[in-house]
Amino acid sequence: MTERPQQYRFHQGDRVLPFATSEYDARIAGLREIMDVHGVDACVFTSMHSIAYYSGFLYCSFGRPYGLVVTRTECVTISAGIDAAQPWRRSHGDSITYTDWQRDNYWRAVLSVTGENKVIGCEADHLTLVQSEKLNAFLKPKKGVDISVAVMQQRMHKSAAEIELIRHGANVADVGGFAIREAVKEGAREIDIAMAGRDAMELEIAKRFPDAEYRDTWVWFQSGINTDGAHNPVTARKLQRGDILSLNTFPMISGYYTALERTMFVKECDAASRRIWDINVAAHEYGMSLLKPGVSCAEVTHKLNTFFEEHQVLQYRTFGYGHSFGILSHYYGREAGLELREDIDTVLEPGMVISMEPMLTIPEGQPGAGGYREHDILVITEDGNEDITKYPYGPEFNIVG
Repeated sequence: MTERPQQYRFHQGDRVLPFATSEYDARIAGLREIMDVHGVDACVFTSMHSIAYYSGFLYCSFGRPYGLVVTRTECVTISAGIDAAQPWRRSHGDSITYTDWQRDNYWRAVLSVTGENKVIGCEADHLTLVQSEKLNAFLKPKKGVDISVAVMQQRMHKSAAEIELIRHGANVADVGGFAIREAVKEGAREIDIAMAGRDAMELEIAKRFPDAEYRDTWVWFQSGINTDGAHNPVTARKLQRGDILSLNTFPMISGYYTALERTMFVKECDAASRRIWDINVAAHEYGMSLLKPGVSCAEVTHKLNTFFEEHQVLQYRTFGYGHSFGILSHYYGREAGLELREDIDTVLEPGMVISMEPMLTIPEGQPGAGGYREHDILVITEDGNEDITKYPYGPEFNIVG
């Protein structure tokens, strides 16, 4: 029987990446500076966000391990054979394919780049116990270093090219929002309205980025009691007159997620609901005014808490007031160091991109019951911020149907 290889290189087709080669070179140069600081010989990345950030390749796992190995001289994605040459076409640097004829060929491929007895940097917040044990068994590292926080901090500072892509994403989210507004009708189902927004965004992405891969753009459109949570799935519930609605559009462009979120009502809004909505809109505007260089995430959070407390609604806040944008999604990635929460002391700097998204959830049975949420994306500038979300918020535009 012919001996089958543990790994090989399958390179065919033209390479198409979200950014120019110089962008990836700059990111990897920044990573190698981090490696120098921590005395790391080779980094073994396993998360979708880090692999996509440094190589451009966003993998689809289906239970298989994927990786990116960065050394002083190499940058190599490690991918499963089922993907053929697609990882190479979407990767900056080299690409090795491992086979599944023999268990753990993935780690043998990683080893072929790192070598044994090296200082290995990895993402402790992503590496499972099983894979951590295999890393130690195959690579026999001299030392392991958790670099997840350091690389997260690198991702928090966006390049001009990233900000431009994020700006396109915010524009596309607006397109989805307007499509949803047109689709809102008494008696319409959540699922049908959500599909109208999703389809509009996917077509817009294809128009703006004809060479991209298209996947993972989605909409959460909720009504009535379904608005109580920020991440509640879409249902087939039919809209009723006076319903509170939550519009949430999420375009995905080459691994970069953006968002638009708005409170809406079907045809009319009662006085109790209008009071809560107005308070949340005021908090949204106040919060956006606070986002500027030199202010910490905790400072912004405490000021918004005080605002809500003065209006006697702080008890209805359920999560933080905003978060970073970039390489992240609902199923991968999180720049936890840039979230508007009480326990985050990160100071805002020019080039960071962050949302303002206050939400109040009034329980069923109380006047104004439902979830109220507004969401804009802001780029921190030298002297303040730029709001790149353009879809209007508030009652004047969003009582519809």
